[in-house]
Amino acid sequence: MDFDFAAEQPKLLMLMYGLIAFAVVVGGLLLLLDAVPAWFARRRDAQLIAASASGAPLPRRPKQREGIFALFFLLPTVLLLTVGLVVPAIRTTLLSFMDAGSVNWVGLDNYSWMFSEGSIVRVLTNTLVWVILVPLVATSFGLIYAVLVDRARLEAVAKSLIFMPMAISFVGASIIWKFVYAYRGDGEQQIGLLNQLVTSLGGEPKSWLQEAPLNTLLLIVIMVWIQAGFAMVVLSAAIKAIPADIVEAARLDGVTPWQMFWQITLPSIRPALIVVVVTLSIATLKVFDIVRTATNGNYDTSVIANEMYNQAFRYGQNGQGSALAVFLFILVVPIVIYQIRNLRQQREG
Repeated sequence: MDFDFAAEQPKLLMLMYGLIAFAVVVGGLLLLLDAVPAWFARRRDAQLIAASASGAPLPRRPKQREGIFALFFLLPTVLLLTVGLVVPAIRTTLLSFMDAGSVNWVGLDNYSWMFSEGSIVRVLTNTLVWVILVPLVATSFGLIYAVLVDRARLEAVAKSLIFMPMAISFVGASIIWKFVYAYRGDGEQQIGLLNQLVTSLGGEPKSWLQEAPLNTLLLIVIMVWIQAGFAMVVLSAAIKAIPADIVEAARLDGVTPWQMFWQITLPSIRPALIVVVVTLSIATLKVFDIVRTATNGNYDTSVIANEMYNQAFRYGQNGQGSALAVFLFILVVPIVIYQIRNLRQQREG
């Protein structure tokens, strides 16, 4: 297929302008962050040398100047957060109270539609199933694996095998598992691993990704396969951080391995467990790639993030898509607040 440069010239120019703007902004920030601190450091050194030569007391930096200096470093971050997060959040919230064309105000109609439309209720139900199962199952697998391979022979190799899926993107993992679930019809040679196993045991092949609600559970398997490695790494590090004297004292008291797990290991790694569950919950609420790649949200497998995209960009329903986005944001905020409070309590304790 020939590429027509003349027809694509506006897009190429837009891409070039974007790259130039990115280089200017990022390069300018890096230059400022390198030059300004160096200038202040040289000025401070000169003041110290002058004070030392004259025997005068060393100059103290005014607190007001320190505040200005700190504000200078915080300004780029605050600016980027405002432009990339705060402004879009406010705009999306306003759009959620408007019609499809973002022209007329419709009040809470988009939110009432969300909880009254049968297909959207199914989307919300699927999301709830994802949020319950993925953190629970992935954390459980990661914890069991971390306990079993702790201080075992070839521990590094065993951990690498379970962590390896973390290096694969959600899209890549979804494509891999689509081949596992592949179905080619009755009487044909099956290329999907799962159907090959079923037929070798005398069963009938199935179109796994088209049978609800089983297809949602099979998509959850993909997420668990990816995230179990993350849970294992964090929990394994927490297990190794348990003081050795506590473990030795428990063994001298004659506790069984089961008692060791429930009475020593689990209470000691509770903060790490909370971090893993919270992180996986937030990641699961925002899941999009797996559903989009594996089923495109068809066959009753859609979740909030996928439906939000469909409503806003495929169906042109800006108000309904924005309402789903706001609802997703509302679901994430309490989890984030809980995690912040938990970290603050740990720091104070």
